[in-house]
Amino acid sequence: MTERTTYLDPDPRDPRARRIRVRAYRWYAVVELDRDEYVDAATSLGQEPELPAAYRTAVDRVREASIDRIWYDGYRGDFWWGDSSRWVTMYVQYRHVESAVEALRAAELERDYNGLHTLADTLALPLDEWLAPGERELIRGVDFDSPPRAFLRFLQGKAKRCGVRLNGRATAGSVWVRPTLSVTAKQIREMYPEQYPGWVDRWTGYIEPEDAPIRPWVGGRTQNRSHGARPVEFRAVNTPSGGDCPCGMSLQGGKDHTDHHAAWAFGVRVPKNLAWWGDLAVVSTQSPISWRKLAYEVARMPQRENHYDFRSWSHVDEPEVTPDNMRVYLLQVNGYVIGYLAAHDTSDHQRWNLIDGAQYGDQDNTLRPRIILVWVAGAYRHQGVGGTLVQALADDFACDIADVSWSSPVSDAGRRLARRLSPEGIWVS
Repeated sequence: MTERTTYLDPDPRDPRARRIRVRAYRWYAVVELDRDEYVDAATSLGQEPELPAAYRTAVDRVREASIDRIWYDGYRGDFWWGDSSRWVTMYVQYRHVESAVEALRAAELERDYNGLHTLADTLALPLDEWLAPGERELIRGVDFDSPPRAFLRFLQGKAKRCGVRLNGRATAGSVWVRPTLSVTAKQIREMYPEQYPGWVDRWTGYIEPEDAPIRPWVGGRTQNRSHGARPVEFRAVNTPSGGDCPCGMSLQGGKDHTDHHAAWAFGVRVPKNLAWWGDLAVVSTQSPISWRKLAYEVARMPQRENHYDFRSWSHVDEPEVTPDNMRVYLLQVNGYVIGYLAAHDTSDHQRWNLIDGAQYGDQDNTLRPRIILVWVAGAYRHQGVGGTLVQALADDFACDIADVSWSSPVSDAGRRLARRLSPEGIWVS
């Protein structure tokens, strides 16, 4: 169907002429009466171009019935229209476009609303019949025409608006339903009858007839698989239900612990809006905010694990230049950040031979890269990831690993990494 325009006034060239436009979409057509210029002209002459109440009522009936039909066909989107008298908008199936245009023309020019009411009656669905109490099977092609799953989804939405619970199941060619009324919905509608005009309780006290159809069992809660079973026995024992997890969260943390533990074990997922062109990314305080926020999120992992007061990366405001060249190295694998190294440059160091209790050496004022913190996701530890990050820091600064400085005090895991990378000793600061 092509877009077309039907003029209602004698002179279609007059910009004040009323017109009906039809626009085609995938699931439906939009039939819209344009009265914009006509309303302006009538208002300038002191006339009242507002739509009569009977006109609005007839249009609302058609709109409500036609939208139900489109949803009944399987469409899952929404509809928007205004309440102005300048435009009258209806959404209809293609086979009802001509009837809608003619009914709208008669309503606008002749104030004859019979066509709109007839169209609304034609489009109306037998919702009262479908939502009537009782177990029954609705057959496709006999009781309804849309695909069973789409029809069941439509019925569930309508039942919810009525406060009805729809116990339903779609099969290849039918839909089984058993509508019932919840106690809460019944009480609300009885307490506020003015909000639900015309509502009648057809479900409370309904008794299934003896010849009612029985829904075939296909598995579910209706089969009692516990008939004749013995009760489960319980014993009181001491269990490790409290304490902290290696990820830093409490074992009683619930879903928060589960989410955090997954990120701690497998890494932090890389946002989809970041184009990661290599394995290792160097994030500075002047990088785009999406990268700096990712570094901030990853910094939460070692903070929680080691119970630090602050995160090792906090630059999530405006881009800035830091005198110590603060930066973060992020290593990603399979779309997850599994390695994190925070570093900056400083010129205040001392030599240490990595022996417990040994004194630091003399002061050294050479500018060196300094490791603030190294973190590796739990599943990737002891696989050389930490050494890869430290090597990247040294290469970036154009120095040897032995010239890299480590933040003091160095943790036990940091000492093991340092001994492997620089067995002769390290610089600390």
